[in-house]
Amino acid sequence: MSTVLLILALLGFISIIAEDYIGIDKAKTTLFFGTLAWMLYFIAPPGGLSNEQLMHALNENLLEIASLWLFLMAAMTFVAYVSSKGVIDALSYKVLPKKMTQRQLMMVVGVFAFVFSSMADNITATLICITVLMSLKLTTDKLIRYVVLTVFAVNSGGAALITGDVTTLMIFLAGKVQIVDLILLSVPALVAVLFLAFMLSLNLKGEVILEKQRIYIRTGDKIITGLFLATILGTIAVNVAFGIPPVLSFLFGLAVMFMAVTLINKDEPILEYIRKIEFDTLLFFLGVLLLVGILKELHVLQHFLSLYENVPVLAANYIMGLFSALIDNVPLTAALLKSGIDMNTGEWLTLTYSVGVGGSLLAIGSAAGVVSMSKVPGLTFVAYLRYFVYLLIAYSAGFAGVYFISQFV
Repeated sequence: MSTVLLILALLGFISIIAEDYIGIDKAKTTLFFGTLAWMLYFIAPPGGLSNEQLMHALNENLLEIASLWLFLMAAMTFVAYVSSKGVIDALSYKVLPKKMTQRQLMMVVGVFAFVFSSMADNITATLICITVLMSLKLTTDKLIRYVVLTVFAVNSGGAALITGDVTTLMIFLAGKVQIVDLILLSVPALVAVLFLAFMLSLNLKGEVILEKQRIYIRTGDKIITGLFLATILGTIAVNVAFGIPPVLSFLFGLAVMFMAVTLINKDEPILEYIRKIEFDTLLFFLGVLLLVGILKELHVLQHFLSLYENVPVLAANYIMGLFSALIDNVPLTAALLKSGIDMNTGEWLTLTYSVGVGGSLLAIGSAAGVVSMSKVPGLTFVAYLRYFVYLLIAYSAGFAGVYFISQFV
């Protein structure tokens, strides 16, 4: 049965890659294979597990999935509201100059995505960056190129601070790295983003003219936007100070937003913004996480730990980044932290970078990539894969930079 479940998980991931060829949406195929694998896991449990043990495993995985679902729902509702009120457009008009070359735009997008994701979570940063890019009305090929940079940049920015990435926070809370170390990490991470922006912009020609409009933002909508930012910062603060899960504080922020909108404008159909969420994205996440969960229960992820017994630690950390493009980096990082691997601060720093940024190599390797596929027309797994070499070079350059600065910590 373990072999059957592994085959189903493999077919689930292949269905994502082959979406364009089989003509079936990846949300449907991953959900099918994910639920089928778990049903078979209950019917013929490997190792003769009891029903109580099976339920514990399922509930544990569903709790992780529900937390992500609810967090995404809250973040997407916030973004849907501020976007519909013109706040995103107004922000792009403020940040971007009226006229610039497409190569300059590439650099601006890279820096903006990197900085924003250091303060907010990767999903929120990705959604906002994509909204800004789509407002520029670029051709599909050029838009995909900018989005590829966005995915790499938000993952790089998130890995550089505990406020931006869950795995970075996990490694920090385990006492493996310090805030000062992560600040040092942000330097090579940003350099890698700029290097990728340079490579992607080499054959870009022409200019981008941003048709700036005077957008009037009502005072009430400014308050809600401020509440959104306060929710992001508050989520970080209460998580570090009191260990409150981000999903709980973000849902609280959403509830406060509902109350505030009702008081400011009683006629606003605020719950309608929840219905604007693209639930196919959430279903895709559900299917993927069910597949990852079954791999976790089969202890497949534990086999990666044997890598450290056969290759040097630095090489193993680099390879772990490549693995994170295929396997969720949270359980991968958790397995490494629980394994008792002995590494110094510099080596933990290289692992922090690799598991945080390595997921950018494939579209399915990070939440930013998955969200981008669901939001950007024409961005498929294969379309993203065309830039794999560029991404691998940038990832390697960033890893080398982190290794260099790790010699001084």
